[in-house]
Amino acid sequence: MKTRTLLTKLGRLYPKRIALKHNDYVGYMAGQKVEEVKRIVLLLDLDEIVLEEALSHKPDLILTHHPFIRGTRAKVFARDEKKKAFALWLDTLPVTVYSMHTNFDEAPNGMNDALAEKLELSAVKPLASEPMARGGYLPYPMTVEEAANYIVDKLEATYGLLVAGDKEREIKRVAIIGGGGSRDWPAAMAEGYDMYISGDAPHYVRRDVMNAGYNYLDVPHEIENAFLWKMKEVLLTIDPSFEVIAIKHEKPPVVIK
Repeated sequence: MKTRTLLTKLGRLYPKRIALKHNDYVGYMAGQKVEEVKRIVLLLDLDEIVLEEALSHKPDLILTHHPFIRGTRAKVFARDEKKKAFALWLDTLPVTVYSMHTNFDEAPNGMNDALAEKLELSAVKPLASEPMARGGYLPYPMTVEEAANYIVDKLEATYGLLVAGDKEREIKRVAIIGGGGSRDWPAAMAEGYDMYISGDAPHYVRRDVMNAGYNYLDVPHEIENAFLWKMKEVLLTIDPSFEVIAIKHEKPPVVIK
């Protein structure tokens, strides 16, 4: 398939205008703009750690979730010589590097729908005040601790940090944003969800949740590895002849104790 044709199809599913709303830089990152694409490598991030493995598959397209150039090239290169050298070296290679981040997170059949699917939620819908989030019903009512354990298992997370501000509350409806959406917990609380799930919660967010008498489960940012299987599914729906290699290279932090 023509590379431009594929990227146009993906752009209709996951529009760039969503990312622009979040001041997010997505789309073309680096590499040569190849004409045809047949072999695609999927990554959560592209960096020196995973580069050798990614290039060993000789892809035409490397599709990442997180953009490795976070801003305009001019501004990023001015402050980060190492990233500049890395990007300019990639520009010499016959591979296109492209990223889909918050546009994939928020759009239908993207990241947060994939996470809701993993949790086996029913009646899934975006939150009215935070359309990136998805909310729905658990398969059955649970206690706070039962729900936390269920969620950690279903998301294949290595840990879950439970902030239980209302330990007696029965958990029926939950809302989720993958990655670092901890600050959006008030939207879930206001819309009547019994628990909110996200990651990267700083201390003050955890204190605010506790003081509000609400329940929040902080999980690793790396649950966004859901990008790999969901995007592979999408690509093969577009063209079953694609060769898609998903590399799960992101490892959550080791919990020592």
